[in-house]
Amino acid sequence: MSKRTRSEKDNAGPCPIMRACGGCAWLGVPYRKQLRRKQAAMEELFRPLLDRFGWDVEIDPIRDMGGTSETEGKLASPRAFRYKAATPFAPLPDGRIACGFYAAGTHRIVPAADCAVEAPGARRILNEIARVAEGLGMRAYDEDTHRGLLRHAVVRLGWRIDESMLTVVTANRDLPRKQEFARELLALSPRITCVAQNVNPRPGNAILGPETRVLAGEPCMHDELLGCTFAISPTSFYQTNPQQTEVLYQLAIEGMALRPNDILVDAYCGSGTIGLCAAHAAAQSGTPVHLLGIEQNESGVADARLNARLNGLTPEQATFVAADATAYLRKAAGEGARYDVVALDPPRAGSTPAFLEAAMATEPRRIVYISCNPVTQARDLEVLGAGGYRLLRLTPVDMFPHTEHVETVAVLARA
Repeated sequence: MSKRTRSEKDNAGPCPIMRACGGCAWLGVPYRKQLRRKQAAMEELFRPLLDRFGWDVEIDPIRDMGGTSETEGKLASPRAFRYKAATPFAPLPDGRIACGFYAAGTHRIVPAADCAVEAPGARRILNEIARVAEGLGMRAYDEDTHRGLLRHAVVRLGWRIDESMLTVVTANRDLPRKQEFARELLALSPRITCVAQNVNPRPGNAILGPETRVLAGEPCMHDELLGCTFAISPTSFYQTNPQQTEVLYQLAIEGMALRPNDILVDAYCGSGTIGLCAAHAAAQSGTPVHLLGIEQNESGVADARLNARLNGLTPEQATFVAADATAYLRKAAGEGARYDVVALDPPRAGSTPAFLEAAMATEPRRIVYISCNPVTQARDLEVLGAGGYRLLRLTPVDMFPHTEHVETVAVLARA
């Protein structure tokens, strides 16, 4: 029997491009071992903070896709859990368009016929966009010369509702054969309900630019989380792994411990998913609350108001304001406003001392902090601890298996 070549070895395993792509660095690591690594990392990160404040809290076992870090025996390795997928485009010497994934640490595109962690069909749609564009004589954007048109494409698929949305990112607004292009993209899958164009003329790594317009179909797609229906527009923030999003949000809702007539503040609320799920759950359990969502992005506020209506919540039950959350809460506290629960889910940079001080000034009974970056969350929990809040619970969630990434839900109470 002949020995395998290096090329054959590189193509062995759960994904033929896992070494070239670098997106799932732990794909070949047994899932239980991944969980233990993540649990240990969270213990190491948060233990000094717990000891410093004397918080008698044990970090919960990581909540994952099929077990916990304490589960005995082999766990099935998660697959097909990412319901949002993207590709860059680049010109090839023969005029064709390259698409796939950037190789780790580079902007060299590695072609991908499929992806083990993306929802079925997502990668095929992205690859077909390149073929449609080639057939219409469109050119991909060249990062070095800043010439060409097509930069990226993003496809989002519904988890519980069989709809999907396609956003093509271009370097300028002019789109030759626009109607024909949009019509062919809409025909790529019967699931596609919306085809949009996003315009990003700026050099750099950001995928989306400031302008978006719908080219064909409906203005949004729909999906469901925890019994709520959400309209998702091309620029809406919506979690990539919906199965674990339900786990994350359910932990947050439990931590809120809402009481009748509570005022729940959802800061950095985006399109309102966390707060609306909480308000809906409260209404279903006979515990009516009032939701106050604060979001600086006006399009996010418009989405949140639409989502409130989709879920039967009136403006008296759910209010959304377009404002800077820090300034809004600081002003409200100065006017004597008091809120019962504050929930926040900031970006990776975390929150700010100014926001945390403003939130604490409204004297909420509980603060629920959802984080996509435990390092910045640990920093912010120190501010809350110094301000008189004590940690009740800290739960890691494995939102992105096969990577080092961990999300966490922290529940704090006013001492």
